[in-house]
Formats: sequence, C-alpha cells, structure tokens
Amino acid sequence: MDLYYEVLKRPVFTINDICGFYNNIESARSAVKRLLSKGRIIHIRNNLYTAISGETGAPVANRFQIASAVTDTSYVTHHTAMEYYGITDQVFYDVYVGSETAFQSFVFDGYTYRYVKCRFPEGIEEIGYSGGVRVTDRERTVLDSIKDMDKIAGAEEVIDNLGAMKLVKEDRIIQYLALYNNQFLYQKTGYILSRIQNKLGLSDSFFELCRDKSGKSTRYLSSDHKNGVYDSEWKLVIPEILFQSKNGGVTDANI
Repeated sequence: MDLYYEVLKRPVFTINDICGFYNNIESARSAVKRLLSKGRIIHIRNNLYTAISGETGAPVANRFQIASAVTDTSYVTHHTAMEYYGITDQVFYDVYVGSETAFQSFVFDGYTYRYVKCRFPEGIEEIGYSGGVRVTDRERTVLDSIKDMDKIAGAEEVIDNLGAMKLVKEDRIIQYLALYNNQFLYQKTGYILSRIQNKLGLSDSFFELCRDKSGKSTRYLSSDHKNGVYDSEWKLVIPEILFQSKNGGVTDANI
C-alpha cells in the first residue's frame, strides 16, 4: 500500500483516518511524519492535513473543503458561502466557518479561517461529490449575510451580492427568521429584499410578516453609516453610500 495515494482520495484527513490503514496509532503517526518530511502532505492545523499535488505542488484541498473539516460541526457560511455559490465575483482571503465548537483563527495557504458561532443547525447542507463540503443553503446565506453585514462583508458588499441572486425559497427564509426571532433582522430583511422582490420571487405576504415582526423602533440599516435617508415604510435610516453602489443603488430595479 502507498499511503500517499490513499490520502489523495481524501481532500482533508486526520490521524484517525490514517489509523484505518495501520494496526495502531503510533504506526499511523510515524507514517504521517514520513509523508510530511517528504513534502507529500502538509499540516493545516492541529490534527488536520491535506496532500500536496504531484502535478501542481499545491495543496489538494480547497478552502471550502478545509472550512468544512475544521471541527466536527463546521460549515462554510456568510460571504464564503456566497463565493461557493458563485454569487459574488470578489474573492475574500477571510474564510468564514460556522461551528458549534469555537476555534482560534488560523492561516493556511494565504487564507485566514475565522470562527462564526453556529446559532442553529437548520439550513446547513452537505454537498454531494464535493469532497465533504458543508455549506449554508442559499436562503440561510441570504439571511446570515444580512444579519451580520456590519461584522463581516459590509452593507455595500452584501447588497451587491444579493442583487446578483435569483429565485429563493420563501418558506426557508421564514423558517430561519423565526429561529433567529430578532426584530431588527425582520426589519433589515424586509427592507433589503423588498427592493428585489420580483427577482427573488417573494410574495407580498412575506413582507407583511416582516413588517409585523419588526416592532416600532427606528433603526440605522448599518451602524457603520449614521448619515442617510429615512425610509418611513420600514422605519430605517438608509446610508447614502448605498445609493452609489456598483449595482446602481437601492432601487426596485437595480439592487
């Protein structure tokens, strides 16, 4: 058996995976050390490895596969999920990883992997024939991006990304909104998605629900921008800078 050819079949692997080829863990550790010393595999973090391609000299695992293997519950989320689905044309070198177990940020192959707390397990899918990629579905990706737009991608980037999306499943968005149970999230989601209602295929009743659940408070759409235009329907102050976004601003036709 050539262990290198076995690990090439696994984009990301651990010592425990290697134990299946040996009688004990010490033999498995010794085999991994030999491959490391020969430059045939590379250490990602802690007990996590990937093979080095003999053709390209680059790691076999991509950032989505690595993100999905950081912990037993990890998955691709937020802007990185937008990248996975091909919704955004901008590559971030921060990889956002949802997980029930916290971990310290780490750098591998030029990317920084950052922990995002998992609030609930719904809306996470394991993609077939992807080498183990787990990622939030499109609907949860939409909602998570809106919820955390001041913390991660920023209001402009989130709005531009959403403007590139097409039909979504309304019932899933309603389900995830209920799980978050946050008035401000209903308010932001209602406002932003109302600008692209027809593109996403959302019903009028969806926005009635968002208005009913938004409460009576006036809020800033983005805490990063205090100057803006007041939207009386959604009781939100909309940053002026969003009216100059690359997709033409927050209008029914363009966002």
